[in-house]
Amino acid sequence: MLYHIFYALRDVFTPFNVFQYITFRAGGAVLTSLIICFIIGPYVIRKLTELKVGQTVRTDGPATHQCKSGTPTMGGVIILISIVSSVLLWARLDNRFILWLIAGALWLGFLGFWDDYLKLKGKNTKGVSAKGKLFFQTVFAATLAAYLSAFPANPEYATLVNVPFLKSFFVNLSFLYIVFAMIIVVGSSNAVNLTDGLDGLAIGNIVIVAFTLAVFAYLAGTVPVANYLKIIPVSGAAEISVFLAAIVGSGLGFLWYNSYPAQVFMGDTGSLFLGGVLGMSSIFIKQELILLLLGGVFVAEAVSVMIQISYYKRTKQRFFRMAPLHHHFEMSGLSETKVTIRFWIIGILLAILSFASLKLR
Repeated sequence: MLYHIFYALRDVFTPFNVFQYITFRAGGAVLTSLIICFIIGPYVIRKLTELKVGQTVRTDGPATHQCKSGTPTMGGVIILISIVSSVLLWARLDNRFILWLIAGALWLGFLGFWDDYLKLKGKNTKGVSAKGKLFFQTVFAATLAAYLSAFPANPEYATLVNVPFLKSFFVNLSFLYIVFAMIIVVGSSNAVNLTDGLDGLAIGNIVIVAFTLAVFAYLAGTVPVANYLKIIPVSGAAEISVFLAAIVGSGLGFLWYNSYPAQVFMGDTGSLFLGGVLGMSSIFIKQELILLLLGGVFVAEAVSVMIQISYYKRTKQRFFRMAPLHHHFEMSGLSETKVTIRFWIIGILLAILSFASLKLR
């Protein structure tokens, strides 16, 4: 919005020319979303407490988590409001990627909100059924994949997937790319959701991933730089960095309240849409496999659940002490804060490795 208002007046007041720069607007998005979190956070937390919108804790989980029962959840509304408001202010609203990211945030945010609402209404850990949740995620992912099939991010590389660390090496998925894109969106949405089990764990890693993808988006959208680095250039992709910058700001703001001991949980209201938009961003900038590396913490959490379920069905025994993976380490004797910080450290190392892939080819 600010771009469309002030950049049009640059001939009247030359300093307004600064609104053309994505780095300037990305910085504005970080600060705005952070400030919005600080402003509305206490109010939302207070209202959630008054409404008794409290978390129901699994009885089969670590005993130390039982004291968290009743902590306000659905705090994802803080993140959603701050991100969307910031993006509407600082991003170019004529950019198709921005419009899709806003749509994805709202769709998956509402799905998560409805899931949290049903859990609270029933006073248990069950909300929208797994099949129902997967259905609505898949509907959106399929719509997005169909759109990209008709209007690809880069027509020359429409169905190609770049393999990190290999120079100009691509895998052509042909018609299967549609399915691949759907898996990325749905998988990332659910992986972040599964990671959100310890104070600050998910949101801390989301900030790391969002910042790294913001850099990749800026590089992919800057054609000369993209060509130099041998990554797929995508016209308009640099604008995605403004959206991702808003996630960084809101993530840091939410971490203020979500750090141990948490005053509020994001719930599915936050985790489903945050994971989804990260997956969407990686598809838009044609860095799908980088997300698997960069989001290794989320991938490990999701894989641990799949292994646990599969192993239990075959042997009637548990492979891990408890899934997702962060609970396994808790049950093994590590404190919650130690697990969280170590997972952050791993996330930072994976981000560094992802950046290294730009030159190690």
